[in-house]
Amino acid sequence: MSIKNIPTLYKLAVQTLLSNQALAISALESMPTNFFPPLFKEAFDGRHMELLKAMVAAWPFSCLPVGALMKTPDVEALQAVLDGLDMLQSQKVRPRRWKLQVLDLRNVHHDFLDVSTRTQEEAHSTETGSEKQVGRDLPRYALRPRLKVVTDFSFSFHLKEHETCLLQWAQQRKGSVRLCCLRMTICALPVEIIKKVLDIFQPHYIEELELFTNQVLPFLVHFASCLGRMRNLRKLHLTQIYLDTDRVVCPSLTYTEKCAIKVLSQFSKLNCLQHFSMNGVYFSSDHMKQLFRCLKTPLESLCITLRHLSQSDLKYLSQCQKLCHLKHLVLNGVELSELRPTHLRVLLENVADTLQNLELMQCRMKDSQLSALLPALSQCSQLTSANFYDNDFSMAVLKDLLQSMANLSKLSVELYPAPLECYNSQGYILVEKFTQVCPELLDILTAQRQPKTVAFATRICLECCRRCVYDTESTLCWCWQ
Repeated sequence: MSIKNIPTLYKLAVQTLLSNQALAISALESMPTNFFPPLFKEAFDGRHMELLKAMVAAWPFSCLPVGALMKTPDVEALQAVLDGLDMLQSQKVRPRRWKLQVLDLRNVHHDFLDVSTRTQEEAHSTETGSEKQVGRDLPRYALRPRLKVVTDFSFSFHLKEHETCLLQWAQQRKGSVRLCCLRMTICALPVEIIKKVLDIFQPHYIEELELFTNQVLPFLVHFASCLGRMRNLRKLHLTQIYLDTDRVVCPSLTYTEKCAIKVLSQFSKLNCLQHFSMNGVYFSSDHMKQLFRCLKTPLESLCITLRHLSQSDLKYLSQCQKLCHLKHLVLNGVELSELRPTHLRVLLENVADTLQNLELMQCRMKDSQLSALLPALSQCSQLTSANFYDNDFSMAVLKDLLQSMANLSKLSVELYPAPLECYNSQGYILVEKFTQVCPELLDILTAQRQPKTVAFATRICLECCRRCVYDTESTLCWCWQ
């Protein structure tokens, strides 16, 4: 055996304890704290469940980031950890070393063994301002606040075994444990299960929520009250939700409209909302108007994709004061070919001083629409990336666009459609024609920018058959079909 392979005394001690679980459990009370992380990790990996339970109950740090060890769902290990929490809370006399405040089930920690160097801030990272004040006001001899279990949840179609295990455990211990979800995704769950899930979690802890449900009407009333309590929600992503009271077949349209109004009015209570996304969502124009009127704080990003926008919708967007400081604007897949560009131009003018990312892909814009937007685009001085793929621009107007963008010194990613002259009547790219126009178009940019900037710091790409390869040396792309 080489010197490098000789186990250290530290590792030998851990191995000895693992070989005798009874000995290890009896030694926990007097064990040095720096032994806990490596021993816990080895017990977890080796599936020593009894030792795992005992170590949770004796954990000498404020936070136990066990999610860093659960790369894949493990019901048996999760149950052992939860049993350890039950052991801890069932003790009538508080253990001398009792410091555990947070069980973190999120896989966000890079190294579990670093737990011993973390500060108290981690244990309080999910607390609201009012909770922190209560903690400061407690006398030193007061009982500790309830244990907090922090997790991210992604529910899709049905509850998985480990999700059911945790939810049932938390439901039975509502008075002693707080189950906090920071990022939640709910995808096509039955309405009854969604209601149960939202009843178990405390809404004010949710910071990011993605919701997809095709059973809108049965769910609206319950979700409205829950949404209004998500006071720390920063990101809201709605996917494939159809809410149109003028078209939905329902015995009582009056009731449906009341439900819709109740949901949309809750947006006025979202004091922390910064990122809002709608993917394939249908709201009527009246609902869009109400939604953007109810926004409480300025948004940082707005993403509306794969849906129809009316002229009225664009008007509401351009008039909304909470959209004047956008950094990210995404309208991919929004059909703009039949709409007047007036209100979109006003919106771009409103965000010209802050906008960093603009995506207008698959909008089918025409020459006249782009020409109307060029003055506003040229004012977006903070823009770092822009995507105009899959729009119908002629060579002449595309040149005008490149000249406008050439003045924006912070641009680092630019994606443009191939000009219409490069396509045949069947909609296929004419490779030879495309190869001819590429240098001419890119010369427009290089004429006004430093060559080094274009060659090394900027990605400039022209769409060819929607698939292109980027050559970092020549800044050209070509069809590889």
